[in-house]
Amino acid sequence: MVILGIETSCDETAISVVEATGTFEEKISFIVRAQALYSQVKIHAEYGGVFPALAKREHAKNLTPLLEKALSDASITTVKEKPNFDEEKIKKILERESGLAESLFALVKKIDTPKIDAIAVTAGPGLEPALWVGINFALALGEIWQMPVYPTNHMAGHLFSPLVMSDTAFQFPVLALLVSGGHTELVVAENWRGHKVVGQTRDDAVGEAFDKVARLLGLPYPGGPAVSRLAKEARQANLTPEFSLPRPMRDSGDFAFSFSGLKTAVLYLLKKFDDITDDLRRQVAREFEDAVTDVLVTKTEHALRAYAPRTFILAGGVSANEHIREACKNVIQKYPDTQFLTPTIDLSTDNAVMIAAAAYIDILNGAAPTTTIKAEGNLAL
Repeated sequence: MVILGIETSCDETAISVVEATGTFEEKISFIVRAQALYSQVKIHAEYGGVFPALAKREHAKNLTPLLEKALSDASITTVKEKPNFDEEKIKKILERESGLAESLFALVKKIDTPKIDAIAVTAGPGLEPALWVGINFALALGEIWQMPVYPTNHMAGHLFSPLVMSDTAFQFPVLALLVSGGHTELVVAENWRGHKVVGQTRDDAVGEAFDKVARLLGLPYPGGPAVSRLAKEARQANLTPEFSLPRPMRDSGDFAFSFSGLKTAVLYLLKKFDDITDDLRRQVAREFEDAVTDVLVTKTEHALRAYAPRTFILAGGVSANEHIREACKNVIQKYPDTQFLTPTIDLSTDNAVMIAAAAYIDILNGAAPTTTIKAEGNLAL
């Protein structure tokens, strides 16, 4: 099955073409035929974070060029005929996406129709103005090419992202630590057909906390990589923090997280200093990253003992953090019956490949296509 993936949940505009094969009884495999991505990070850096209206505009501007690139790179079979569609109907679908109908018409009229079996699009969670652009684009393509469209959960994409470009199959039960800008949650899956969130943050997500601490330290957006870079410099220079930060809820006995208080602790710590030097920034970054990692690893180990999974997955944008990734890998080494899976760095952050992969799992589970999709900013896994 060839699936076109579309991702516009935040500030990454992404299109993928993925060939999926296999069943739950046999090994599921994915071949990435193409992935095209445009990052808006530099545009939003001026605002110190993602500005939703701007993200929406950039998605509308970049989706068609990315689609053209992905289809060209994929080299998939085409139907030697141009689509016959109602332009007014497509304009109605895309009426809130400035310029998107015009650019899409220009593309589909000059290329052969690709032989794609399904279109998958992120329906949530994410920024609703951004989500709507991708959803409407997917619905328009579905109408133009007469292809089924499947709404897909962004966090399910992260959950299944390690399956892509991996020769290792999931062994159940699965325990997943999903860490991103908007989410921090522990998920348990007994089989392909169901999963449950056993613990999640009560306030700030890990990525959100990194960004807030970065702003306190006067670091540029995106904050997470900037904080991690300073923390790494501190370790390499053997710069040991002269203070300690709390490890919120580390020993609470459950799987819940809380990072808002940790950010506040950094705020009050910095108020004690008249001058925020570069060395102080490095010390704070190191201690903050150590505190976050300590909490994540302790909670994960608690869950490993409670659920005895055969597979542990670390995924989500924050899984690209070198220190957190290495700490989780070290913990799993204490559990020889549990395999450790994590996506490649390029599939850790938001991308359309994982959306296509998650849609394939949904399809195997009997999901039905639809022509009515709603953007759900707080969609649960």
